[in-house]
Amino acid sequence: MSGELSTGDTNKDAARKISFPALAAPDAKLLILGSLPGERSLAERRYYAHPQNQFWRLMSPVVGHDLAALPYTERLDSLRAAGIALWDVVASARRVGSTDATIREAAANDLASLVSELPALRAVAFNGGTALKLGRPLLAGHDVAIVALPSSSPLHTIGLAAKQPAWSALAAYLA
Repeated sequence: MSGELSTGDTNKDAARKISFPALAAPDAKLLILGSLPGERSLAERRYYAHPQNQFWRLMSPVVGHDLAALPYTERLDSLRAAGIALWDVVASARRVGSTDATIREAAANDLASLVSELPALRAVAFNGGTALKLGRPLLAGHDVAIVALPSSSPLHTIGLAAKQPAWSALAAYLA
């Protein structure tokens, strides 16, 4: 079940983009939510597929090994083994390109239901400001820590070293 997140101006030239299914094992302790996969990720049907996206490098210290060096399926297996789930706040939206600023007519993924189905969940981390802004209200009333992360996107230009401390702090939810 999904709900409307924003109405915004309709961009009639923008194709409707559809996010991926949740990657979540029942024993997940941490859920990381992006906004909506970018063009490269959608084309390859892989989370964080753009080589300049820093997600896999930022998560490597959290799980204790170099995720970026692994094939995609092994990256996902490593996250699951560590107790980490992935999904996106936006189920579908119209958007030109990959920037969150152009998201229009967004429909939400049912985050509340997923969180309810994860009894070991300790925290929900939002990858970037748009994910936080759109997703946080969908989790009202759930007893889970909310973590705001600097976006792993290359469009958020503060650099890997500046982003890493906030991302590395996620390890505390996995202990």
